[in-house]
Amino acid sequence: MSSTDTRWCVDDIADAIAVGLQNRVDADRAAQAVSGVDALDEVSLHPELASALGHAGYGVHREERYIGARSKRSRSEGRRCDLVLTPDNRPLQDLQAVATLFDDPNAVPLEEAFWLEVKTVAQHTEMGPNRSWSSDLLGTVRADVTKLANDPNIFHAALLIVLWVESIEVAEHDFCVWQDRCLDKGLPIATPSQRVISIQDRIGNAHCVLRIYPVRHL
Repeated sequence: MSSTDTRWCVDDIADAIAVGLQNRVDADRAAQAVSGVDALDEVSLHPELASALGHAGYGVHREERYIGARSKRSRSEGRRCDLVLTPDNRPLQDLQAVATLFDDPNAVPLEEAFWLEVKTVAQHTEMGPNRSWSSDLLGTVRADVTKLANDPNIFHAALLIVLWVESIEVAEHDFCVWQDRCLDKGLPIATPSQRVISIQDRIGNAHCVLRIYPVRHL
């Protein structure tokens, strides 16, 4: 199977994440939790996303090395992607096992997988208004697009941005600014899939607005 034979639906991935986050929001409300999911930092949110995608039937592989970094022999070397998805909960190919007794015939080739970088930014934190809101969104997030676009062996990729905001209007405005700046810099993002979840306002955030931007090669 060539990389062009695999079909990934970004809308389905967005739906799975939205369902998982909604379930977490509902559970927090039922438990009358002091802190909500919007208080989680980015790394702590990854298990929630992985669980949501796993429940939807995807194989979820965390902190996988980029394909271009796998020329390094040590598994500890090289840049890593937050989440790598495979269809039907299948394993991900291990290049070191290819053509050995440990080679899994059901494993998905790295080029067939879906590579997903994650960025989450909260307008309000437990410490108060997030003073680095703009720089977090406009600076570091663009770097992830570049990483995905620069790996010539990644054919299915996207950036997931999760914004915790006091109003949907804030998210829409700042997404537009971010998107325009990416396009001005020639970054290869495509039309995103967006989902909106209402959350209990504990620290100033009342909505979760997530967008998944497909990323093409530079």
